[in-house]
Amino acid sequence: MRFFVGLVLMLLIQRETFAQAPLPLSSSYKKEASLHKTIDSLNDIAFNIYLETPDSARQIAENALLLSEKLKYKAGIGRSFLNIGYVYWSQSYYPIALFYLNKSLMNLPGNKPLFISDCFNIIARTYADLGNYKKAFDNLNRSARFTDGDPGRLAEVYSQRSYVYIHLKNYRLALSNAQLALMLNKTGKNQSNTAVLYGRLGKIYLDKKEYTTALAYVDTAYRMSLKTHNNRLRAVTFIQCASIYNQLHQFDKAIAYAKQGAHLADSIGTVEPLSSAYRSLISSYKQKGDLRQVVMSQERYNNIRDSLNAFDKLKNTELIQGYFALNTRLNNIASKEHNAIEVKAKIKSQEITIIMLTTSLLVVISILSVTYYFYKQKILIGIKLQKQNDELLKQKQLIEAQTANLETVSKIKDKLLAVIGHDLRAPLANLRNISEMFEVDYLTTEEVNWLMRDINPLIKSAELTLANLMEWAGSHIKGRGITSSRLDIFLLGVEMEQTFNHALQRKNIEFINLASPGQSVLADENHIKVVLRNLISNAIKFTDPHGFITLSSKYEESKVIIGVEDNGKGMSAEEIALLFFVQTHFSQPGTQGEKGTGIGLLLCKELVELNGGKLWITSAPGKGSKFFFSLPLNAEYA
Repeated sequence: MRFFVGLVLMLLIQRETFAQAPLPLSSSYKKEASLHKTIDSLNDIAFNIYLETPDSARQIAENALLLSEKLKYKAGIGRSFLNIGYVYWSQSYYPIALFYLNKSLMNLPGNKPLFISDCFNIIARTYADLGNYKKAFDNLNRSARFTDGDPGRLAEVYSQRSYVYIHLKNYRLALSNAQLALMLNKTGKNQSNTAVLYGRLGKIYLDKKEYTTALAYVDTAYRMSLKTHNNRLRAVTFIQCASIYNQLHQFDKAIAYAKQGAHLADSIGTVEPLSSAYRSLISSYKQKGDLRQVVMSQERYNNIRDSLNAFDKLKNTELIQGYFALNTRLNNIASKEHNAIEVKAKIKSQEITIIMLTTSLLVVISILSVTYYFYKQKILIGIKLQKQNDELLKQKQLIEAQTANLETVSKIKDKLLAVIGHDLRAPLANLRNISEMFEVDYLTTEEVNWLMRDINPLIKSAELTLANLMEWAGSHIKGRGITSSRLDIFLLGVEMEQTFNHALQRKNIEFINLASPGQSVLADENHIKVVLRNLISNAIKFTDPHGFITLSSKYEESKVIIGVEDNGKGMSAEEIALLFFVQTHFSQPGTQGEKGTGIGLLLCKELVELNGGKLWITSAPGKGSKFFFSLPLNAEYA
């Protein structure tokens, strides 16, 4: 590790030297070539250690990225993004991994086909881990086209195809692809991929219930993982051994291996192997008939899953913040270079201007002085009068707008008060009744917990109603401003699914997130969250049990179209026409009698238009509803 720290320090010293001391032309070329080699070396180190120490690999790749950006070294930029994508894939942060891998494809030059092949290969693996096997095969085909006959890269393609076929339970094709990859690895002498393939063969024979063969392959994979410093593979081999010994009813061995796998997976921050290890422990205790340990292990597993979910949410936030911090540093480099160019251009322009003005002023200075004075006075007077006129016009418009706004507020005040009183009365009354019965010991703690879970959706619905009403009323009284930022619709969809998890489970509704990961739009984050919460809440309300709700996004010219679709009760054209007017808007009860105010859709329309977009609906009675809204596309990350 000291070696890696020394390399990073050396890189920082080189960056400072390069930034401060201008070099002669020939020396500059030599220095740039030397720095290119340094960047390539750093990326080689990051790739070689990402499976052993992923966080250190990411730091080295980020430093390589900063130096590459300063030198405009496209190959270095592409490889740096590729290595960062490798790190996040290894830690199971798949959407963020896809984002960086797509950035890599945008920067890798065409004369680096092998790295392009590597990028498509790891993108395919990421889609396979996400369960999208069609996209996995599409990207593997692209990877094969860029291998340029390299046996190591072809072996990687066949290796990943074997992985996908295992998940599709097509063990014949999984075995044939794994064996092809092993043959190619003998030519390319790729021990790292060979170790992974032995682990993969162990998984195939485990699924085929050929446990002796499976153990032999897993043991070979374990020994090779030590030689190649692949801690992730080593953790997986421990867990595979636990699964095999569970099938052989040797539960004590299974428990020992599962604990080793869990400890190693936790130490390098890999989420999926850690979960698999604890599932294996639960299975072992259950098959031993140790019900006490089963209950204790299940409770521990649930606690670990809860803590992992919390950690995953925190880690995703940290990763997003880390990306924006890195992006800020890249922008600062570009800004400094741009400022330097502007300064040089301004100096040259000023020199020419000074020469011309000096020559001209010596001839006509006396005449131009008087003319310029009166001309300037005329312009200043005109500007002053124009400003006064503009200010009077703005004040007039403001007074008219305030008058109209006050009239609107006066009309909706009584309606808002009535809606708030009606929608909040039921959940508050239920809470009061539960509290009173609990105080007199009429209810047990368990019954109170059950009732609170049952009333929780009503409280959240009332909370959303109140938030919509206050947001909408506040915007009409005080006006509204926006703070635009880059938003990933896929990640917002993940957050919405977590927010409405209880309501979705209550009605057994499936939430399908088809938004493209990494697709960026420019909008106010709070506004778009309010829009998504209202649209998804409405979809849940009007969808029957066992239905589905789909979130989607697609490009269309210079904007992105976001859609929320359900297969609920739908609306007629006459009902749609009344939705977006204060005087005519209405609300219907949901499929289980849920109530609302109708204010939410009015608020959604205003917020979308405030962010430069439009909102529209297509629906028919009994055929569900589709709510669409457009947002400006952030072209830099498209």
